[in-house]
Amino acid sequence: MGAGVSGLVADAQEGFPLNPGLDDVPESCISSIFIHLDPPEICKLATLNRVFHGASLADFVWETKLPSNYRYLVKKVVGQNPESLSKKETYARLCRANRFDGGTKEVWLDKSSGKLCLSVSAKALKITGIDDRRYWNNIPTQESRFETVAYLQQIWWFEVVGELEFEFPPGAYSLFFRLQLGKASKKFGRRICNLDQVHGWNIKPVRFQLSTSNGQQASSECYLYEPGNWVHYHVGDFAIENTNSPTKIKFSMMQIDCTHTKGGLCLDSVFIYPREFKQRLK
Repeated sequence: MGAGVSGLVADAQEGFPLNPGLDDVPESCISSIFIHLDPPEICKLATLNRVFHGASLADFVWETKLPSNYRYLVKKVVGQNPESLSKKETYARLCRANRFDGGTKEVWLDKSSGKLCLSVSAKALKITGIDDRRYWNNIPTQESRFETVAYLQQIWWFEVVGELEFEFPPGAYSLFFRLQLGKASKKFGRRICNLDQVHGWNIKPVRFQLSTSNGQQASSECYLYEPGNWVHYHVGDFAIENTNSPTKIKFSMMQIDCTHTKGGLCLDSVFIYPREFKQRLK
């Protein structure tokens, strides 16, 4: 027993704590564990103590959470030199909604997974008749990421076309149009939706299409539904294998049967999400 006590005294004299705790775990060990955790888990554990906080700042931890093309993203949408930011700050900046191309497009990383998401405003789309107030109006709303939507009153030839060139990290993606039948507003603090001008969408389906510069194509047809609610209409999927060059994507929706008019539609934006996020939008 005397030998055991002597050993403890010797350890204490050599700098080893008699009662080791979380503060005594080397930062490098904690950082090595953080590599295998999701960003929200890392941030939560960083509040435990100064050692965990210090470990959470390690560049090699956050570089594993960033998309492979993060340098391109920082230059294009943050407008900074990637080397001027720590990897944790880079992740935080890219998780914000970063607008580019004159504020008509937005890109951000999903905070939990680091997956890239992108949105294109209605103002960046080519819309048949958009300059004629008899057909279309731009209306302000808090229900859009871009604070405004395009509202269709009535038209015979309905066609919306968009194009995007962007360097996506490798992965599978889904493209959606975000639409609503009816025009929403607030009355006495409550949301109401005027459906008076909604017509023509139950006669023929809307055709959605997309194509990419590397030869991928997808199309779908759908009757518009759920008046008064925003719906993400799935156009199709595409895959990115090479992250070293931009991919050009063309997408459209149309209903050009001129035997009847259609109207009462709000067009918000186009969304591109990782394909595994599709269930979140239902």
